[in-house]
Amino acid sequence: MTGQQLERGRAFLQVSLATAFVFCSLSIAAQVNGNERMFPQSKATVEKALRDMQNASAGRLPVLDGFATADHPLDHYQRGYYQSKFQVNAVPSGGSLVRVSVQVTAWYVDTVAAKSGYQVLTSNGRLEADLLDQLADQLASKPAQTKATPAPAPARPAAVPDQNESTISAPAPRIPENSGFSSSLAQGLAEQEKEAGQKKSVNKDQTSLQAEADSLEEILKNQAHPKNLVAVKKSGTPVVATASLTAKALFMASEHDEFEMLDFNRDWVHVRISGLSRGWIWRNSLEMPDSVPDVDVPAAGQVPVAADLFHVTREETAPFPGDWDPLRGKNVKIVSVEKINDSGKDSGPKLRLEFAKSVLEKDYAEIAQKPQELAGIVLIFDSADGGMIAATLPVLQQWKAGKLSDAGFWHQCFFDPPETFTVSGASGSQ
Repeated sequence: MTGQQLERGRAFLQVSLATAFVFCSLSIAAQVNGNERMFPQSKATVEKALRDMQNASAGRLPVLDGFATADHPLDHYQRGYYQSKFQVNAVPSGGSLVRVSVQVTAWYVDTVAAKSGYQVLTSNGRLEADLLDQLADQLASKPAQTKATPAPAPARPAAVPDQNESTISAPAPRIPENSGFSSSLAQGLAEQEKEAGQKKSVNKDQTSLQAEADSLEEILKNQAHPKNLVAVKKSGTPVVATASLTAKALFMASEHDEFEMLDFNRDWVHVRISGLSRGWIWRNSLEMPDSVPDVDVPAAGQVPVAADLFHVTREETAPFPGDWDPLRGKNVKIVSVEKINDSGKDSGPKLRLEFAKSVLEKDYAEIAQKPQELAGIVLIFDSADGGMIAATLPVLQQWKAGKLSDAGFWHQCFFDPPETFTVSGASGSQ
């Protein structure tokens, strides 16, 4: 044997030993990973077997203990489901490498209702191992469809072409008629489901007792419910310091807030906020007690209609004519309003507001289409007892979207002079 042949022999031996070492390392790694397993059957055969066992690939877990881990105690979770996904890789030897991953979800019950919800839990590997056992049983019951080749290499190929790899996902979680678990796991599930049923029975009894307690509490609450409470109709309703639309707002009340009624007149309701704290709320913004009608019923023909007292004489676009920071120096739509009959009876602030509301509702669409040109709208009542009302576009948008009540809207507007639009009581400043 020549020296050159000897060198080639040594090189071949080194490559063979390195290949064997890598082969053994990968084989050990594949065996250590419990989520994947080698099968001698072809990729097509394995995929068919997986389709046949899809009923076992997803379903309900009667209990989570023993199948998953979570950040919170497992007894705080309900309605556990699992869903599996299989990845099948063909290997050069003709066999297949199958990897399975399982996602477990459950409803987490928190003491704070807003924090409750479905969460993803970590599977502890028991479901993956059982699914691979079932796949092995499924393949063992079918004729082998493999090439006549030596035992398959247990290592995952370094690079697998796309056509040799596929992923099979389980259908949406449902309760299968036949769970398809292996006998040992099925027995364990049956025992745990029995325990869960016993706990459910106890919980049902507790729920029934709680329902009875809630019912009794509601009866007692109704019996003690005061008869002089008023309820807010819409969120954004202001509670003000004095009975005036231009008074300082103490805070904005929310829908269904209730207050004790101390006194009321045609336009305002005096309420107790808490302790010695008092406030006023625009009467039309409240649901009054049954003993008090929502609005006064006037005699026919005694109350004039705002549309019969005023009319619009001119509309133009110009800089804001008043001194109010939100509109100072900005272009606005100016609407001039006059009385139809100057010699008629004084219209009063309430009718001015009613007419102003009708104009704002009519002109809002035009203003909303020109947000870059118009920052708001101004109504000027051209008369001896007149005045000016101004509103910004953002406040108009909140009002039209139902986020502000009528009274809440007026408290975001500008009045000049304030006393001209004061209804039923002392005047205030915006």
